[in-house]
Amino acid sequence: MRVALFVACFNDALFPGTGRAVTRLLERLGHQVVFPAGQSCCGQVHWTSGYQREAADLARGFAAVFGGDDAPVVVTPSASCAATVRRDYPRIARAAGDAGLARDAEGLRVHELSEFLVDVLGVTDVGARFPHRVTYHPTCHALRALEVGDRPRRLLRAVRDLELVELPEAGECCGFGGAFAMKNADVSVAMVADKVRHVRATAADVVCAVDNSCLAHIGGALTRLRAGVRTMHLAEILAETETV
Repeated sequence: MRVALFVACFNDALFPGTGRAVTRLLERLGHQVVFPAGQSCCGQVHWTSGYQREAADLARGFAAVFGGDDAPVVVTPSASCAATVRRDYPRIARAAGDAGLARDAEGLRVHELSEFLVDVLGVTDVGARFPHRVTYHPTCHALRALEVGDRPRRLLRAVRDLELVELPEAGECCGFGGAFAMKNADVSVAMVADKVRHVRATAADVVCAVDNSCLAHIGGALTRLRAGVRTMHLAEILAETETV
């Protein structure tokens, strides 16, 4: 299958290894991965911050790059960006009064990575090996907007030599929320302190998620505490095949 990788701007700027991991993983599974050079931000931050015109411009740009009758399926290692395209683009189009954008948005085929693997490819065992104790944090967009459910856990359970431990109060927000963390810093810090306390209670070596934005927030708090717990995107774990 031909797959277009939407890496997401946060990953492109701060976590480029995640995009490389997605590529290694999908190519190992026998698929062709292409990276459209014209891709940019999906517009999530603009839309949620009230910049509707700018969000519409970015949505049009996304549709131009990833849309069309012969466009490949789009995979992204970002639940929040996938949710923006699938849930918010129709709203952005209505707010802009742009019927063309509404039609283009309806035709986009965008999947978060775990959805693509489990629902589209029908696989849970991707041939990975990761001999570490791992806990999984379900990010808010993955849990509530996309409703990916147990797909990431099913993938993790199939990884050879990986010990998956449940995260207490897993459904609680980490406190990032994009601009929320900057506008409500005290609340955000209190929320991530709770999250980190639960992560440490698992005695995990690694905390995993499907959004690097949340992992950056959690990882910053873990680093400041010198907790000795790494953060890794799901794609990076699934791409591993050797002892690490």
